Amino acid sequence: MTEFRTNKGLIDRYRSRLPLASDASVVSLYEGSTPLIPLENIQSLTGKKVEIYAKFEGLNPTGSFKDRGMTVAVSQSVTEGAKALICASTGNTSASAAAYASRAGIKCFVLIPEGKIALGKLAQAMIKGSVVIQILGNFDDGMRLVKEVGENTAVSIVNSINPYRIHGQKTIAFEIIDALGRAPDYHCLPVGNAGNITAHWLGYCEYAGREVFQDTFQSQQGDYNRDKVVDTTPVMCGYQASGAAPFLRGHPVENPETVATAIRIGNPQSWDFALTASKESNGWFDEFSDDEILATQKLLAEKEGIFCEPASAISVTGALKDINSGKIPEGSVIVCTLTGHGLKDPDTAIKQSKAPVIKIEPEFDQVKKAIVDNLE
Repeated sequence: MTEFRTNKGLIDRYRSRLPLASDASVVSLYEGSTPLIPLENIQSLTGKKVEIYAKFEGLNPTGSFKDRGMTVAVSQSVTEGAKALICASTGNTSASAAAYASRAGIKCFVLIPEGKIALGKLAQAMIKGSVVIQILGNFDDGMRLVKEVGENTAVSIVNSINPYRIHGQKTIAFEIIDALGRAPDYHCLPVGNAGNITAHWLGYCEYAGREVFQDTFQSQQGDYNRDKVVDTTPVMCGYQASGAAPFLRGHPVENPETVATAIRIGNPQSWDFALTASKESNGWFDEFSDDEILATQKLLAEKEGIFCEPASAISVTGALKDINSGKIPEGSVIVCTLTGHGLKDPDTAIKQSKAPVIKIEPEFDQVKKAIVDNLE
């Protein structure tokens, strides 16, 4: 085979910092190395002296941050002899699990809520050959069933209750620090099942040489590299949709509803870990309406050329609110995680778009008129 230069997958880049067996087979789609984009136009709108960056996870192989955890979880599962994977999903996890199962040559089963999944995500799971099981319930029902399957069969669970998922996702913090040369002062991100805020905090603490979560995520494979790289960790700011905001309510939400399907979760599986991340970092949670979330999705597209899914946009919604209120002070360096690509849910984007679609005859004069009429 002809040799060529390419970016390595995150396991190859950070293997010494991952608790994988030394003989683990690597199942990779060359995930990670996503861009850290300065939001210069949006920053100028605030009128404040801050630096805002977007870590655009929508440019992972299946279009979301889930690929980070999936490469590690599936690699370990295959090494342990798993012949099939299973997950509950609002969409992104199913797309990622399906891709990595295909890459590994094993079966994948995904449980999704009926009518509660963006078609762009469902299509990914289906085309990759996964067995899609729609349940008459929500994500939380699916998660309960997946746990029961895991307890009674040899199928490997690849939701974020699998600690290898968290270890893979922690690499986002490594990449951010490697790019900035320091930890940000504040990190803003969406919160649904809460595995991602857990993973971010784990990564930041490990790069700072700090113990966290009482070693819950250290695997039986033994120790791994936690050498100190930086001295500081960021304040963790988690944002939820108002219709699915259990952290703001102080209890699970029985019937979560929001246009941001990726965070339409009422009973987060990483609840305690997320609270720990918030408390230890002196952070906070907040909530936003669907209208506010969609407005920011549109703002990112129009001002920065970044097309993210609705759930992703809430991280910038929260950052802007907290910058404008002074809760995030001037002089701060802020990173916002954009968890998934906008093409995951194109219908929602089209519904809120006001860009004109002009029908004309194929004649130069009509094209010219259309351009002139819409220049302002």
